[in-house]
Amino acid sequence: MTKRLGEPPVRRTVVSGSAFEERIGYARAVVDGDRVHVSGTTGFDYASMTISGDVVEQAEQCLRNIGAALAEAGCTFADVVRVRYLLPAREDFEPCWPVLRRAFERVRPAATMMVCGLADERMRIEIEVDARRGTVVAGPGSALRFEPVDGDAMVEEWRHVHNVIVPPAAMTLDEARARAGRNRLVNAYLGDVLVGCSTVRPPAGEERVATVIARVLPAYRERGIGTALYEEGLAHARVLGAGAVETVVLAANADGLRFAGARGFVEKERYMLDGERDEWVDLRLAATAG
Repeated sequence: MTKRLGEPPVRRTVVSGSAFEERIGYARAVVDGDRVHVSGTTGFDYASMTISGDVVEQAEQCLRNIGAALAEAGCTFADVVRVRYLLPAREDFEPCWPVLRRAFERVRPAATMMVCGLADERMRIEIEVDARRGTVVAGPGSALRFEPVDGDAMVEEWRHVHNVIVPPAAMTLDEARARAGRNRLVNAYLGDVLVGCSTVRPPAGEERVATVIARVLPAYRERGIGTALYEEGLAHARVLGAGAVETVVLAANADGLRFAGARGFVEKERYMLDGERDEWVDLRLAATAG
């Protein structure tokens, strides 16, 4: 849904299953428009509600818990703008630095460390972060990167995004491998998090028609990622000598149809494949678009 001018920011909560959230009455994170506020998070494994006695292991688990909350909110560590560290013992902080640096070195958020008591004597570190789900621009220094699919691990990632976006055409790993042999497949990452993928089918026929398809996981939409993916795929199609560019969208995917229309694609035909009930839409990029 597109937010209209004057509407209040969309607010929603993210819960992790922590017993503390239920007993005390708070959320692991709150998404307030483009802002994401992650509560103070400790080193408990929320599935078992157990905690290591080692402060470095606690820090690692804190970050895993925070990363899961950020992902559900549609962002990553690359979006963090503020971090706060709370520790009962100041001497415990320095051993955690390598772990914290791996998470935050590229984004360099504002940071504060405070020495204070925590709610449970087993807790040796607590971390809270604030993030912003802003528009992502590809280019040097950007956390958004595109990687051509190479090897089964990346094929499996590409397949995951494809199957989430177009479940009626869900592929097996073997089918995705075959697709990689025919087309150029690319995965999109925000930091180290998989957020989308693309397909470029090489030009074919007298008109040298290439097909460019960009897909973004729902939680990461409306951040410019789809546009950047599409433009990267379009540029590659033109390098291959495409005389015309098409795309294909599941008719039930209203977001996908709006995205294509906004970039100058015009509906060409609708159809259903033999033995299937789902309708597909082929669209062609207008000659003056792009």
